[in-house]
Parts: sequence; C-alpha cells; structure tokens
Amino acid sequence: MDAPPPETLGDRPVAAPPTEPVAAGPAAQRIPDAEAAVIVEGATKRFGDDIAVDDVSLRVRTGTILGIIGPSGSGKTTTVRLLTGALAPTEGDIRVLGEDPRTFRRRTRQRIGYMPQLFTLYPDLTARENVDFVASLFGILLRTRHRRTREVLELVDLWDVRGRRAGQLSGGMQRRLELASALVHEPELLFLDEPTAGIDPILRVKVWGELHRLRDQGRTLLVTTQYVNEAESCDVVALISDGRLIALERPEDLRRDALGGDIVEITTTEPFDGSVIDSLPMVRSVERHGPNTLRVRVDAASTALPDVVEAITGNGGQVTTASEVRPSFDEVFAILVERDRIARGDEPGEAA
Repeated sequence: MDAPPPETLGDRPVAAPPTEPVAAGPAAQRIPDAEAAVIVEGATKRFGDDIAVDDVSLRVRTGTILGIIGPSGSGKTTTVRLLTGALAPTEGDIRVLGEDPRTFRRRTRQRIGYMPQLFTLYPDLTARENVDFVASLFGILLRTRHRRTREVLELVDLWDVRGRRAGQLSGGMQRRLELASALVHEPELLFLDEPTAGIDPILRVKVWGELHRLRDQGRTLLVTTQYVNEAESCDVVALISDGRLIALERPEDLRRDALGGDIVEITTTEPFDGSVIDSLPMVRSVERHGPNTLRVRVDAASTALPDVVEAITGNGGQVTTASEVRPSFDEVFAILVERDRIARGDEPGEAA
C-alpha cells in the first residue's frame, strides 16, 4: 500500500528543495590545466536550428571516471564525438590531452581508446581477428598482441566464440567485441559510448570492475550510459538534459543536492509530535509518512541521526527504527531534470 501524502509538521512549512540547477560543488571546481585530461569551455554544437550541445563547460581530472548520464537524445553521444574530434564545435574550445581533438597528432591518438555507440568492426572477420587487427593498427608486436587479444576477449566473455564471425554475433556480443577492441592497446584515455548496453547484469559488473582497474592504474575514462544506477560506479557524474550540463558532482553529492540534504526516517511505537525536532539546528524539515513514521531532512545523516533520536527519546518518544533513506539515482536524476526545466520556465514534465 502506498504511504499517505506527507504532512507539514511544526510551525514552519517543510522547506522545498531549491528550484535552481545544482550548484557546482567540489567535483565541479576548477581543475588546473596540468591535472586535466579533458577541458571543455563553452562548447556548443548546432545542426541547423537544432542545438545538440548547449554551452557545456567541464574539466576531467586525470585518473578518474566521468559518467556522462542522461536520457536518449540528451546530447551524450554528440558530446563524446566533439571530444574525439569527429565533430567540430560550433562555439567554444575543447582540449583533450592538451590538444585540439580536430588536429590530434598520431602519437596522441594512440593514447586514446574509443568505443562508439554503433557497431563499426568488420563483420566478415572473426571476433579474434577483429581485435588482433585493431591491436596491429596501434603497432603492438605479435606476441604481445596475441596475449592482449586473449585477455580482452576473456574479459568480455567472448573467448569461447573467438572463431565466430563478428556479423554472426548477437547484438550484445557485438557490443562486447567493440569494448574489447577499445581496450586492447591499454590507452591512457578511454571514451566509451554506452559500453554496457545490451550486456547482462552479471557481465556488466565484470566490465565495471575492469574499468575501475584501469582507473586505479591512472587511466582516465569518460563513460556515457542510460543506466542511471551506474552513476555510483563513477567518480564524478555529468548529468546532461536537452544538451545542457545541469549537474557535475560526485554521486553522493548529487543525491544530497537533489533532496536539499540527507533524509532520515524515524519510526516510533506511538504517534510522535514532529514539531519537537523541527527546531533542531541540523534539521531542515520534517514530514509525517504514516501515523508513526517521520521523515526528517538534515544536513548530514551520519552526524544528525543520533541527535534526532536522542531528541525524540528525551521527549518521551520510543524509537523502533532509525535509518537513512537513500533514493535511487533514477529518482535523483528525475528531480534534477525537472528542477532544471522549471528553472528555465518549462512546464513540469514537459519535454524540451
């Protein structure tokens, strides 16, 4: 059964989350040029009258995973194509590994791996031949090439079908083959456009484990995804909607910004007057969810929860459960996207 609608408690109304876009937090603060693998300043891309990317600015620190997340058609792939030099920005400046992507030197291109959204390998070559061919393009010697080909095919669970032609592989297998080809030369910087699309959940975990291993070795990864829950696997998340960058934060900070703080849920044995805790300095608002349940918005759950429980018990209440409520990233992103549209004057729920 759904919970009844929340009620305002205490003398002051529940504070609504702010309507302006998420403020730039620590993850969005300026990274020095020397520490940034990617620098984007005011990048805009127009196709006729359509704006695919709208004044995007961001910096990606070397040795981190940036997740570029947003709904289909939000501008994720166009952003990646700008970063790889496949498209030129209509306005703005882009630097990748210190160079303009449109004029990469050969040596710089060899430091970059790219997995496109669509299948681009050779359908008449086998899975093994495709990866081996890509490795040869990067000048990897024969013995190393064979070793790396096997390693990446085993990683994406394709070694057993290494002799099958790529055109005969399923869509999910083709995505995994693209990923193997992007990883084979162990690039310093990886652009992965929807790398886990069409991959089963178990293998998806394995792929993210490999991406974390690469990050831990000092490599930089930019990963686009529609799987919102994968945000927690990234160091920093860039949320894109309608071509605009509306949030750039660490995953845990995104949740806090969307909700206006942390949320803790308190259940008592008997109904309790929430106005008693509404005046505590760390409490931003209190809502009742059912007769014996309070949801309290606080600055930081880890430090506020004991104080809130103590205030309830000190005023005659008996607490049965007390825990932090962590909404899914689907909910968090929906809040942030809706907030941005409201701030721009769109009707709630209206697609831009």
